[in-house]
Amino acid sequence: MAPEREQRNRLGDLIVTDPRMMRALAHPARLAIMDILRREGPSSATELAPRVGISPSAASWHLRHLAGFGLVRDGAPHPDGRARRWESAVRGFRFDLPGDPADAERHTAARALAREMMAHGQAQLAQWLTDVEPGLDGEWEQGVGVANTRVVVDTAELAAIQDGIEELLAPYVNRDPGERPAGSRSVRLLRYALPEARDIDAEPDSAGGGEGA
Repeated sequence: MAPEREQRNRLGDLIVTDPRMMRALAHPARLAIMDILRREGPSSATELAPRVGISPSAASWHLRHLAGFGLVRDGAPHPDGRARRWESAVRGFRFDLPGDPADAERHTAARALAREMMAHGQAQLAQWLTDVEPGLDGEWEQGVGVANTRVVVDTAELAAIQDGIEELLAPYVNRDPGERPAGSRSVRLLRYALPEARDIDAEPDSAGGGEGA
């Protein structure tokens, strides 16, 4: 059930094009499972269940479903040798809405996954604000970044911006653990590119002026 031709971007993220895989990922429990495995390494269904808010049997079912698409695989054995442990088979993943409106199946699946990922991102942010942010201090507290920037671009320029962000991130994402400076921490970068509903030329003149956030 894995994709015929696996493609990855410069960050090592799997590029998801199969609508079946999109539908498999478009589930809050599966996104949460993938997030935990990618960040923390191998875990069993029993260990994952309470963190995701489901039963161990449900966690096991979701893991097997993800494994059917090659997204997770068997991980290092548990110390007691009894529990099956799983690990993420991908560093991350990305997808795009199809350019062809006639590709209804893929378009519907991509929209469903986009909605779930945005909801998951909001849940991650809320958890971070509760569990992590109060304990940050010094330079890490100052390093928190929140921005809402408006730019006026065409589709080619938007693609170039997103490609430039990946190019900037790639050396940090792909470097070996031994190359990380002392005191490094995992940092989430939640990115959204949200085009407005109409071209700027169609907006009233009063919408002109500054191009800031």
